[in-house]
Order: sequence, then structure tokens, then C-alpha cells
Amino acid sequence: MFGRLMNSYYYGKSGKGDYRKEDLPKNRWQLFWEMLRVRLSGICRENLMTCIFWIPMMLVLMMIINSLVTATSFESMVDETGASYVAIVYEDVVDEMGNVTTPGFSTPLSGVVSMGLLMLIPCILITGPVQAGMAYVMRNWARDEHAFAWSDFKDAVKDNWKQALGISTITGLLPIIMYVGYNFYSSMQSESMLFMVPQMLMIVIGFVWFLALVFFYPLMVTYKMSFGQLIKNGMMLAVARLPQTIVIRLCTMLPALIAVAVMVFSGVWLYALLALGAYYIILGNGMTRFVFASFTNGVFDRFINVHIEGVEINRGLAPEDEDDYEDEEEEDTEDAQ
Repeated sequence: MFGRLMNSYYYGKSGKGDYRKEDLPKNRWQLFWEMLRVRLSGICRENLMTCIFWIPMMLVLMMIINSLVTATSFESMVDETGASYVAIVYEDVVDEMGNVTTPGFSTPLSGVVSMGLLMLIPCILITGPVQAGMAYVMRNWARDEHAFAWSDFKDAVKDNWKQALGISTITGLLPIIMYVGYNFYSSMQSESMLFMVPQMLMIVIGFVWFLALVFFYPLMVTYKMSFGQLIKNGMMLAVARLPQTIVIRLCTMLPALIAVAVMVFSGVWLYALLALGAYYIILGNGMTRFVFASFTNGVFDRFINVHIEGVEINRGLAPEDEDDYEDEEEEDTEDAQ
């Protein structure tokens, strides 16, 4: 009984007819929802299989958030040199008898943020190869192609781990570089407002890189290119599809944005953090990669695949006209014979 149940779960029920032309998705929106319905359990399995690589990053983020939300106040202070800075202030904790159990203290906000960003570097670094493996599996699933959750994931990690580590290294270093650079150029603006130019340029580069992460991993598992070409093409595609990429990024960040809103407006930050952590452990990262794959499959067809001879486009979608569909049926029949 259990064996039959598992076979039905993984391979479907016997006796069902094949897809007809009218059953196939007509556009990418329909394809996304159909593949999500079919592959949702697989996305959960893939996410649970790889979530251990995201747990360190989640713990560091929770530590940073905890240090901020448990603070009594944020106050402006002046150090020995006369420079002002923002400090996190924690008041004394007293028991019912009025005794101080935890002495209050203050610490610079910049120190907490810098330490947190430094701790995030190795946490982000280890996720690169895993994201490459997930990108390959989700790419196939998003265009209605077969992929084994473990073996294809493992092969993609093996083939792309060097480039993936390069991308995740830059991604881990970029936040601390931007934070230090932004503060440096801000302090230099008292001497000349020209320092605002490199400050804004740094913000733009960081923003474009954040959007290009949508494309980097699907690019590396789909095409053979050098690391420099990978970065160049990823950032160019992010700029070329700027509004759509921003929308995709916001959609995948929606659970985190909801959790932040709950923490800010309701004060139940612990439950919001636990709910957000549970979402990312069970489904979040796999869902994000699936959404990215569904989006990038269409972008690649439009900007890259149409210029490569012999590459099939619009995989998973119904043929645009009847002649194309009949030609595909004839090819399938000849292959079967």
C-alpha cells in the first residue's frame, strides 16, 4: 500500500491521457502557476534538503535584529574627538526587589552593524554552490522539464561551484564595502560635495548587483561563459529588464517585508521572526529560486536564445500555430518508430 502511494506521489496516476495542445499553457503566467501546482511538493523537498546552508545566515540576521529591537533607545552621542555618532542604549534591568540584574550600557550602532556584516560574509559565501544547484533544478521544473531533486542538483553544484563561490564571495563582501564606503564619503562631504558622486555611484552599483543576482545563477547553469562574461551579462540583463526585475525582487521579498511591518507596528518581533524563519526553512529559498527561474527563462528566450541557432525557445508553452504543433507531433512519432 505504502509503495503504491509513493509511486502515485512521485510519478502520478496511471491511465491519464497525455497533454493535448489545448491543455498546454498559452503564456508564461499560466506556465508558472501550472508548474508551481505540480512542483510545489518538490520545491519543499529541495528547500528542506538545502536549508542547512542558510541557517547560519538566518541566525546572524536574527542576532542583529534582536540587538536592535531590544534596545531601549537610540541616542546621538559625541566621542573624545568631538565626532558625533548614534549609540544603542540599553537601560538597567531590575528585579522585583529593585536590584539591578543586568547593568545598562551603550554601544555604537555602527559597531553592531559592521560586526553583523562581517559575520554575514562566510554565511553568504557557503550558499553560492547550493544556489547554483537549485537554479539548475528550478530552471528545468519552471519550463516543464524533468530534473532529479538530488542527482541533478549535485551535478550542477559540481559543475558550477567555482563561479558560484565567486558570485557569493562578492555578494558577501559587497554590503560591508558599501557600508564603510558610504560612511567614509559622507564624512568627506564636509570638505567637498563632490564626494557625493562616488557615494551615489557605490549605491547604484550595489543596487544593480542586488538585481543581477536574479540572473547570475540561472546564467551559469544554462550557458558556458567566463566569470567576467557572467557578471557582465547578468548586470546588463538586470538593467535591460529593470522594472520587471525590481517587481520580481519585491515579490520574493514580500514575506520578509510583512515580517518587518509586523515587528515595527505590532511589537511582536519574536513571533514574526520565528514565522519568517519557518517559512524560509520549509519553502522560502526554493520558492525564490523557482520564481527567478520562471522569470529568467523568458528573459533568456527573448535576449539570448533567439540569437543561438538550434536552441528551442518557449519550452513548456503551447506552439504558436497549428503547423508547429503538427511538426512536433510528426517528429515525436518518427522518434518513437
